[in-house]
Amino acid sequence: MADFLLEIGVEEIPARMVDGAREELARRTQELLTRENLAASDAKMTSYSTPRRLAVFVEGINAAQADVQEQVTGPSLKVAYKDGVPTPAAEAFAKKVGVEVAKLGKISNPKGEYLAATIQKKGRSAAEVLTELLPKEMAGIYWAKNMYWRAGKPERFVRPVRWITALLDDKVVPLEFGGIKAAAKTRGHRILSEGEIPLSKPENYKDALEGAMVLVSPAEREHRTRKALDAATRTIPGLRWREDEDLLRTVVNLTEFPSVIIGSFEKEYLSLPEEVLVTVMRDHQKYFAVEDANGKLAPYFLAVLNTDSDPDGLIRHGNERVLRARFNDARFFWEADQKVSLRERVEMLKNVTFQKELGSYYEKAKRMAHLVTIGGADFDHPQHKIKRNALYEAAWLAKADLTTELVKEFTELQGIVGGLYARAQALDPAIADAIYDHYKPESMDDASPRTLESALLALADKADSIAGMFALGLQPTGSKDPFALRRQANGIVKIIVEHKLPLDLRVLFHVALVGYKGSEAEKKFTQLDKYSELVSAFFRERLEFYLRDVRKFAYDEVNAVLAAGHDRVTDVLDRVQAVSEVRKSADFEPISIAFKRIKNILRQANEAGKAPSGKFDRAALEDPAEKQLAEAIEKAAPIVAELRHKHKYADALAEIAKLRPTLDTFFEKVMVMVDDEKLRSNRLLLLQKMLSDFSTIADFSEIVTEKK
Repeated sequence: MADFLLEIGVEEIPARMVDGAREELARRTQELLTRENLAASDAKMTSYSTPRRLAVFVEGINAAQADVQEQVTGPSLKVAYKDGVPTPAAEAFAKKVGVEVAKLGKISNPKGEYLAATIQKKGRSAAEVLTELLPKEMAGIYWAKNMYWRAGKPERFVRPVRWITALLDDKVVPLEFGGIKAAAKTRGHRILSEGEIPLSKPENYKDALEGAMVLVSPAEREHRTRKALDAATRTIPGLRWREDEDLLRTVVNLTEFPSVIIGSFEKEYLSLPEEVLVTVMRDHQKYFAVEDANGKLAPYFLAVLNTDSDPDGLIRHGNERVLRARFNDARFFWEADQKVSLRERVEMLKNVTFQKELGSYYEKAKRMAHLVTIGGADFDHPQHKIKRNALYEAAWLAKADLTTELVKEFTELQGIVGGLYARAQALDPAIADAIYDHYKPESMDDASPRTLESALLALADKADSIAGMFALGLQPTGSKDPFALRRQANGIVKIIVEHKLPLDLRVLFHVALVGYKGSEAEKKFTQLDKYSELVSAFFRERLEFYLRDVRKFAYDEVNAVLAAGHDRVTDVLDRVQAVSEVRKSADFEPISIAFKRIKNILRQANEAGKAPSGKFDRAALEDPAEKQLAEAIEKAAPIVAELRHKHKYADALAEIAKLRPTLDTFFEKVMVMVDDEKLRSNRLLLLQKMLSDFSTIADFSEIVTEKK
């Protein structure tokens, strides 16, 4: 057994791409070793990354593949021999496998008899396999953006490859990629170390780099960063750094040997909204905000450096100077923007393009106002009556901040700036809150809009975008989603669920499309005939993602519920919760099996041209078992319908499960597909009735059972 190390040294990788690339390199290496019988699928592997390197360390791989016997099939006997004499086909096969024609074997299969030979296939050395195949895996790593860096050469990577380390125990694996040949050496920190670092064996890799001021483990860099943030903050009593997982992940992937400095800025800047100050620090400078014990922003910041110290304070002074300039810009824009109100800015939206085929943001604002007026008509909450006038005005003003200098400079603040300006201009707080939150949620981890007005405005914004793009034929395909429609649809699902909105998606997207009626955009729509079908399928997919990946329901429970309808999101969630609850009962699996059987019988009857016709006639039933089933269905159907109407889905499903003994008896005693056409049709109609009456909550046939 041997240890293996691979390191790809590159120029700085964008921070957002590091984690995914590290995980993919590890996965590809593991799959290669397993596929080529060089390591077990559970072989111990450690992956490392910094901005300048991706690496994997695998313990205990085989030095070579095992020899294997392989049976090779040749031509058929009819082709291999003519009048008992071997043909050129037989001789060619014998030469290929290295066996005399007379010693070739024969095998039989459903197609006939064939020549065959058992050959010994000698395993290749691990070094040989890795040299040949690893460069292909390296080239296959996915990058959102990659580059050529050698003129006329085919390889692409996120950044130019500068060195490769590949060791199998103490021997170099002589692979090559991008014109770089692997060697038994690596490189340390760009500033804090000098020259190349020789490596004698893979197990020395991590310690050797730590001695060269590189922490190759992201977890260790995060731990060091957290400790440094804590230590720097403690230098000023009563303060704490503001936790920010995304920013922490970013700075970890921007550094190889992190340290932290604390800087300050003038208190006068605290008169600016906190959102503006934090955005400048976080998104533009990668600084952590500092707050007091009450969570109020303090005039300090924390910067993570990719070096060991700042003894003379030069870096701190430089960062303070840059931040001061950014804050001055923000303050100037804030004050200048206030000279024109949001209401005056609406007209300016005519000059801001939403999408080249869908027109301006002024037209979008008009559609959003229409959508919140029509779509929000029935959404009064028992404890909250919608402020309709505020919601309508918020729809018109929601995009007005796109004309402000502050948003042009800090695009991350769109929506937020509009809400802040609405407050500063003394508009109704409901308007300000709705504008502030209307881009939310930007992910499944992000919070939903806080108020009912802001939730409805967010729905209108997202629904309008999806409706227009789908009507144009610009829906997501495969991994491509340039307009982030999946994210917006996920946001719609999350908002509806968390605000418990009794919203029908068909109605929402019908009203959204009506908003385009008579516009120039409508003339360019190419998918109107398929629009409803495409949107419905798209949201079914998003609901499946939400229920399975976010809410963690079993996939067959989700499929069963979605098969029974998915237009009302809250209703779908209630139904899948009920199915998950009732599934534990003893009768659930047997009734599911019975429903599968009913579906199969009806499908086979249809395929055989024996689909039932006419109306079900209970009086025409003959067997006591089928009469008993018909009676049980008639008794249960109104009870189930009433429970479904009251959204008591668990009780309704439990009522359906009670039919199990009667249904078992029916299948035991009654032959459905009899020759008598009238009797057969009536029995099929009985099963059809049962299927239609009791599949409105979930399609039981979609449930995976142990007994197929």
